[in-house]
Amino acid sequence: MDFADLQDRLLFAIPKKGRLHEKCLQLLQGADIQFHRRNRLDIALSTNLPLALVFLPAADIAKFVGEGNVDIGITGQDVVVESGANVEEILQLGFGKCDLCVQTPIKNGEYKGARDLVGKRIVTSFESIVARYFNALEAGMSQQDASASLLNTSSTNAGAVPPSPRTVINYVSGSVEAACALGLADAIVDLVESGETMRAAKLHAITTVLTSQAVLICNPRKHNTVPLIETLKRRIEGVIVAQRYVLCNYNISRDRLKQAIAVTPGKKAATVSPLEDNNWVAVSAMVSKKEVAEIMDKLEVIGATDILVVDIHNSRVRT
Repeated sequence: MDFADLQDRLLFAIPKKGRLHEKCLQLLQGADIQFHRRNRLDIALSTNLPLALVFLPAADIAKFVGEGNVDIGITGQDVVVESGANVEEILQLGFGKCDLCVQTPIKNGEYKGARDLVGKRIVTSFESIVARYFNALEAGMSQQDASASLLNTSSTNAGAVPPSPRTVINYVSGSVEAACALGLADAIVDLVESGETMRAAKLHAITTVLTSQAVLICNPRKHNTVPLIETLKRRIEGVIVAQRYVLCNYNISRDRLKQAIAVTPGKKAATVSPLEDNNWVAVSAMVSKKEVAEIMDKLEVIGATDILVVDIHNSRVRT
């Protein structure tokens, strides 16, 4: 493969490994982005769309998109904020959710919040975010306002590591949770997903600096000039909706229809169709997959019959 193979193709960056990789592959399959990736190659040409998938470390994707090396990509919001890259977030994907938290040893009850750590030693892999956050605290901002300031990426040096007048911030690339036990830090700032690693290290979270999830990002100069970007966004959005909802079908007597619609209002409105028996109607509505059992119970109590739930494989419904 050479440069000529990528001509006239949209370049779509995907995490090559890690916690987001498998979920991204599922999204691509659901959006009917077909490709064949050869062993040891980090570029795969789509066989049914004019695009190429570029498999990169998640930490590099925001920078590549912002600088125009690739057109769109999927990565975590935490990575976007840490990089300070000039990218446009066009869709939140609902997976890879985690919190970037200030964590301290459980046995040390001295620290109740991040402000108590101003002037202390912090170890993290998110050097830029943490430096900007503690600079904001030292400038007198509340913890909430300091977190909000991180989302302002309009500054040209948003991804830089500013000097922290009082708080000592040290960077490590991994095993951040060991820093307190080794005496290297008074606290750490690291991602918390399930919390198992944090608890195993006898740490607890005292402040959430940033909440994060996987996002679809694009180069701001490309969004309105490359129609395929919006097409991909709508396809991926449709897959996400299909994963969250099912289609609930049932029959109900007309005199109880209002009660039933209150239980299954649908995304915009339920579909109501007449039956051969004029006293009855058929109803079809999208319902949350998480609530489907409870909804079926409520419909049965109201008097609905022939209640069926059908999986949605794809959709074109806005999240």
